Amino acid sequence: MTIFQRFRSYLLSFRWGGHSLASLYISVVSGVVLAWQYDLAEPFYSSTTLELVTPFGSFWRSCHFYSSQAFFILLLLHFLVVLINRTRLAREEGEPATQQSFQIGENWGRLYLALPVSLLLLFTGYVLRGDATGEAAGLIGENIILSLPVAGRHLNAMLFNISQTGMRVVYANHLIGLMVVGGGLAWIHLRRYRIRIGDYGGLVVILLAFSLVVPAPLEPFRVGVFPIAGPWFFIGVQELLRYLQPVWGGIVFPIIAVALGYRALIVPGDRRSSLGLGVLLIIYLALSMTGIS
Repeated sequence: MTIFQRFRSYLLSFRWGGHSLASLYISVVSGVVLAWQYDLAEPFYSSTTLELVTPFGSFWRSCHFYSSQAFFILLLLHFLVVLINRTRLAREEGEPATQQSFQIGENWGRLYLALPVSLLLLFTGYVLRGDATGEAAGLIGENIILSLPVAGRHLNAMLFNISQTGMRVVYANHLIGLMVVGGGLAWIHLRRYRIRIGDYGGLVVILLAFSLVVPAPLEPFRVGVFPIAGPWFFIGVQELLRYLQPVWGGIVFPIIAVALGYRALIVPGDRRSSLGLGVLLIIYLALSMTGIS
């Protein structure tokens, strides 16, 4: 076995899901600590003064930020590995998907739907910071939702509604709503797959040490600086909005990507869905790199 084959085998057998779940636990614990002092009326002020009113406040904020990023990235890699493994097994068997494999795929598909929920959870975390990046993200996100015909106003009232109620709706979704939805989608998986945080000591040490050394970003408002880049995973959407209407770039494009990923997971070996998803991801990555540069 070559070095490349060993490395590939290691990546495909690595416990991405377990590491993602361990990161989520750290994110939840640190998030509870932060929630005690968060002020809905003054989000940016409460974020900047956190270390003054909460013991080790800067550490807790950094811990929550970096563990949340790690959770999403590891979850994304987890689904990528699952997709690769299911596609490989389907090719080796060389047979149409059986009822059992389709049912397994449906379970993975239900868990996969927790991925966009996790992304929205991460997005609302940026908005709640109340800094320049968070404010820009909230403004763009709200306007994208409002661009949706008929249901846009009602959907915005459920998800953001920042212009009318400030951070109240975003805060409620971040702490309760999205957590309940994501937990419900992942419940079957979580009930069967449990972890012990001690088995992921390396990840815990890295996250805690990194949080102690590197403060979480907080971008102050600067007069005359515009446009402001949103969260790293949102830059591709911002670039799409340069060329497409908000409803197409901010809603239709992500929905198509989610639908293709769902189809590829529940039907192993579906080359069209996998190819389409790969093309969209390459396009989005190219747009994100353009926006960063």
